[in-house]
Amino acid sequence: MFGQLLLGLINGSFYALLSLGLAVIFGMLNVINFAHGALYMVGAFVAWFLLNKLGLGYWWALIITPVVVGAFGMLIEKTMLSRLYKLDHLYGLLLTFGLALLLEGAFRHQFGVSGLPYATPAELAGGTNLGFMFLPFYRGWVVLLSIVVCLATWFAIEKTRLGSYLRAATENPRLVQAFGINVPAMITLTYGAGVALAGLAGVMAAPIYSVNPLMGSNLIIVVFAVVVIGGMGSIFGAVVSGYMLGIFEGLTKVFLPEASNIVVFVIMVVVLLLRPAGLFGRER
Repeated sequence: MFGQLLLGLINGSFYALLSLGLAVIFGMLNVINFAHGALYMVGAFVAWFLLNKLGLGYWWALIITPVVVGAFGMLIEKTMLSRLYKLDHLYGLLLTFGLALLLEGAFRHQFGVSGLPYATPAELAGGTNLGFMFLPFYRGWVVLLSIVVCLATWFAIEKTRLGSYLRAATENPRLVQAFGINVPAMITLTYGAGVALAGLAGVMAAPIYSVNPLMGSNLIIVVFAVVVIGGMGSIFGAVVSGYMLGIFEGLTKVFLPEASNIVVFVIMVVVLLLRPAGLFGRER
């Protein structure tokens, strides 16, 4: 049971990180970023490339990959998404869905679907016996890093001056621009920061899961369900729901294994029936 709980907590860490990025992008830009899973996959491949082609290991990948994926995201926002803000949200969803298919297809063509190994960093190899379960050091590190990143992102958006500018820009961009703040640059930076979180999650996932082009598409539907349960655009809701649903999924594997793949969607249906805006969302 404790092993499944740990597995659930690790899955919850990835759910929380990815849904956090989605919530930041939707909450600030009103864009339903369907390319988020593909950019998570790109992050894992960038880490693999840095290790196998440039000889840069895991710790360098943790720094470089979010920057590379974030810069790629800003290029997408500047050249494509920014042209759709005046149109219906559906156009942004369709564009990002097309981008996801394009990225996944390109990586499948180049690397196949069998998956590529990525070694656990030597400093985090092995584990420790806690008495009731064996805890691999790397999985403990993933949970810890995920919590730190989620708290730092929440603090940056909710408690800093930059975060207050961002929130104000989403409510009244003309007024914020009148104070001399470059709103379009802030929007581009926000999208880049959101997808950088997906890139970071990709690096963290590489030593646990095999690096393959389908790793994003296998996860993105569950992550969207997490965001809907937490409340679309709610930073706090995305983080709490991510960890909660990961643990819930782990417990379901113990008591009702055949339902573990659908429990998140069952919870989503129940939450939407009771609270259409999600657990922590607000009616718009």
